[in-house]
Amino acid sequence: MTVLLVTNPTKDSGYAVTGQAAALLHELGVAVVMAQPVFESKVPIRFLPEEEAYREADFVITIGGDGTLLKAGLDCVHYGKPVLGVNLGRTGFLATCEVEEMPEKLRLLAEGRYTLDPRGLLLARSANGWQAEAINDVVLFGRTRMHPMDYKVYCDGCFVSSYRSDGLILATPTGSTAYSLSVGGPVIVPHSKTIAITPVAPHSLNVRPIVICDDWEITLDVESRSHNFLVAVDGRSESCKETTRLTISRADYSIKVVKRFNHIFFDTLRNKMMWGADVR
Repeated sequence: MTVLLVTNPTKDSGYAVTGQAAALLHELGVAVVMAQPVFESKVPIRFLPEEEAYREADFVITIGGDGTLLKAGLDCVHYGKPVLGVNLGRTGFLATCEVEEMPEKLRLLAEGRYTLDPRGLLLARSANGWQAEAINDVVLFGRTRMHPMDYKVYCDGCFVSSYRSDGLILATPTGSTAYSLSVGGPVIVPHSKTIAITPVAPHSLNVRPIVICDDWEITLDVESRSHNFLVAVDGRSESCKETTRLTISRADYSIKVVKRFNHIFFDTLRNKMMWGADVR
């Protein structure tokens, strides 16, 4: 087995956890590669060009947080590689391995004793040929986020609703516990075949989030005072003109994340989001 380590140096100062992971994998007889020589390791690591590193790896391990996994996630999708995230961040819904769990979880990984959890993606497109994939969410908002915009939402050609709000979030079940949750969106069980549409600070007393089937195609028309807006796909922003019509649909592929060992989603939700609420 060959594992590619992808590290966020801001989170892993001095590559201490990366070095620990490399040493554990070496002891387990697992070859380790990285995309560039970033630190001096006490165990053998082959440093390869990024494309070659992804192609050679059987597995990818990210070391940082959910953001690190999201950043590497599309490469994992495109190269067909499963991924395990070591969490150095705050929450860790996607990065499901804590540092103290690495010895046990890397051993189980090396022994092939793990389960892959496929997570669906969204595909955002515009008529001018731009497109991007999202593991978490697609977010529309104004350039300053200080003025509301008008959004018209259609599903499979049927008019759903108009929103006047500071922004609009379209989230996968994976992304339901990210930005969407913080503005009052629903928590969705990861394997649900759904998309959540959540307005940000709606200027209405009766607007609520909507959950739809993920095999419906969503079309969005936007009106803005500045005649342009931004669309952020997992945090990567793209500028659009007001006349740009966006289409959001389920992608034909998924990211395969190592499932949290002995995982129960509601345990994770309670422990990660309901601080100290381990009450039954």
